[in-house]
Amino acid sequence: MASGVSYRNVPMEMPVVRELIGEYRSPNSKISNLERSGELIRLRRGLYIADPGFSGQEISRELVANNLYGPSYVSCESALSYHGLTPERVNTVVSSTFKRAKSYSNPLGIFEYITVPEDYYPIGIDQVIVGEEYAFLIASPEKALCDLIISTSGLRFQSVRAARDYILDDLRIDLEEHSAWDVTIISDCAQHGRKSRELNFLQEVLRNG
Repeated sequence: MASGVSYRNVPMEMPVVRELIGEYRSPNSKISNLERSGELIRLRRGLYIADPGFSGQEISRELVANNLYGPSYVSCESALSYHGLTPERVNTVVSSTFKRAKSYSNPLGIFEYITVPEDYYPIGIDQVIVGEEYAFLIASPEKALCDLIISTSGLRFQSVRAARDYILDDLRIDLEEHSAWDVTIISDCAQHGRKSRELNFLQEVLRNG
């Protein structure tokens, strides 16, 4: 490694980076040089992560999303893709927060944050622990569906059949392949979130398969 700095594959605030690089007369200039050389990736102002070529470790975009803006958890199509429920990989990482909506673009991609009600926010969040290195928050499959439905403008279901068509045709989720749905999460979301009728239709679809 050119600089001799040993990195972990976790996002680092500016004070942590300064500590890692050691004593320099102008630490900000050193950090800028590391960024230009590709050793560090700037995620947003004051937040960095080591390039995998230097750290030797893969970057988790889910972990990055949690650290870019929070409190937040990965959700919607991004969570469904992570859980293996949708056939395509999603390039934009979508997360939910009870703070205002926000968007970031950096060398790792686009990170979008949608706003959900604060009392609804904590329902159905999973913590994924990766080895002993790091952990991140992500929506359960059920919560990801609820977030997607309540945040999609103009999306309305008039029947259970319409909700089923949305799951099968629009999202291309195979209900037979994933049958272990926790419908109590959807029931809780329907009580605290928006579009309670649509979420109740969703609950019926997943309960009956």
